[in-house]
Amino acid sequence: MPRLLIVKTGDAFPEVVETHGDFEALFQQALAGAGFAARVFDARREPLPDLAEIDGLYITGSHSMVSHAEPWSEALKPWLIEARERNLPMLGVCYGHQLMAAAYGGMSDFHPARRESGTHPVTLTEAGREDALLGALPERFPAQLTHAQSVLQAPADAVVLARNAHDAHQALRYGPRQWSVQFHPEFTAPVMRAYLARQVDALRDQGQDPEALIEGVAATPEAGSLLATFAKRVAAWLETTPHR
Repeated sequence: MPRLLIVKTGDAFPEVVETHGDFEALFQQALAGAGFAARVFDARREPLPDLAEIDGLYITGSHSMVSHAEPWSEALKPWLIEARERNLPMLGVCYGHQLMAAAYGGMSDFHPARRESGTHPVTLTEAGREDALLGALPERFPAQLTHAQSVLQAPADAVVLARNAHDAHQALRYGPRQWSVQFHPEFTAPVMRAYLARQVDALRDQGQDPEALIEGVAATPEAGSLLATFAKRVAAWLETTPHR
């Protein structure tokens, strides 16, 4: 069994936590369904773990903003650089996506078109269709999204694996075992609806129809499969390189 770590970078809305679980619990639920377990490290409150004791890690979403450069977030950057140098498997999600991109030389900040929320289609690039992780997905698939910031400039050596009408960097690869995605593979349709219910005023303020977005929420099993697929990849790599 791979030693998986969930790097917790924030908390979901209280009503989401009460009804569905916090960000890390949503990850754990998805992994448990495939027979995997992962421990949690709260990056805001705990010292950085020893990378030698980790076989693969996930980085969660957050209501914080990468561009605000909070001390705990900035402290993760050199740790993530070392993890990449070790070729440690990584999968960043939303805030984790933006943080990884910023750590590796890109830029993450507020999107000029403002917030993207709801269930929206994402399309794989040619590189994405051939990718070891995302290549198992359909060329076009629905995903749950909620973010005000985006990767505005990808690192020079990153490969763009997916995009959509709102965001040119929906998924990136930084090395043979390092990925990040802007969308939320851990979100279920009920979680997405709860997020949209919280964002009604903000969405109206930017000219969107929140009721239509809530009505348009759908299940996203393809995107949701990424968390378990990543764990399976880590397990397979351990079989071939047990002393990584």
